[in-house]
Amino acid sequence: MAGTKEIKRRIKSVKNTKKITKAMELVAASKMKRAVASTLASRLYAEYSWDILASIAKNVEDLDHPLFNEREKKDIKGKVLFVLITSNRGLCGAYNAQVIKKAISLLKNKNVTIDVVSIGKKGDVAMHRVGVNVVASFSDLSDKISLSEIIPISKFAIDEYGALKYDKVLVAYTDFISAIAQKANIKQILPVSRTDLKELIQSLEHIENHEGVDLNNKNKKIDYLFEGDKVKLIGALAEKLTRMQIYQMILESNASEQSSRMIAMKNASDASGEMIDDLTLMFNKARQANITREISEISAGMASVS
Repeated sequence: MAGTKEIKRRIKSVKNTKKITKAMELVAASKMKRAVASTLASRLYAEYSWDILASIAKNVEDLDHPLFNEREKKDIKGKVLFVLITSNRGLCGAYNAQVIKKAISLLKNKNVTIDVVSIGKKGDVAMHRVGVNVVASFSDLSDKISLSEIIPISKFAIDEYGALKYDKVLVAYTDFISAIAQKANIKQILPVSRTDLKELIQSLEHIENHEGVDLNNKNKKIDYLFEGDKVKLIGALAEKLTRMQIYQMILESNASEQSSRMIAMKNASDASGEMIDDLTLMFNKARQANITREISEISAGMASVS
């Protein structure tokens, strides 16, 4: 058994660690509150934007734009641009590990060539470690992410796809479900799949039909009137939606990161408290053993004198 001085030193060290983890937990809780508020506030706008594009994809039959059209087989080079969203710092539980693991499982596909755009230092380091080609890295996003900060990322993805360098643009991010639940996802943002949009509309209509919602207005054919160049208008709308999707994914990932960090620091604080209790019990046992030994030595000394 370790001496009382050694145990006291360890108790002091664990107490200092607990103070740090508790402070980090409180900071993460504050950041999580802001991040979740931003995420939930933008979800409504993102859903409305998606509904507008879904309605256009459903009702405009002669829609022809590069951001909507699947590449022809003769144009396919088997290249994919993969956007990976992680954090700049660690100490956030399994947040980074989950999304990186999901990304690596996709990178194992030998049928396509994948280039990576990393958002966050952890993902950048992980991709370089596995030998993936990282064509761009963004690690200077602020804690309070604004839509203007996303413009360089979305512009890079749209320009690279529009230049026919890639067949698809995928994004790996973490969906915020609750403070204790986050899910790593991979989503295709380019090309905007009309098939997926129509399937989404059909699934929503199926749900609403069972809920007793009148679908007469929803199923009615909408004749859109485009003023100006329709292709340019549709292209501008698709670009804004792509930017909004990336923005929403980063907000979801940021809220997930702060939630994971808060839970991880709370678990660390709880573990530190349990360790302090165990060390305190060990210290009391060691001190009791020392006292018993000293009493025995005194009694033996008195017996030898008498």
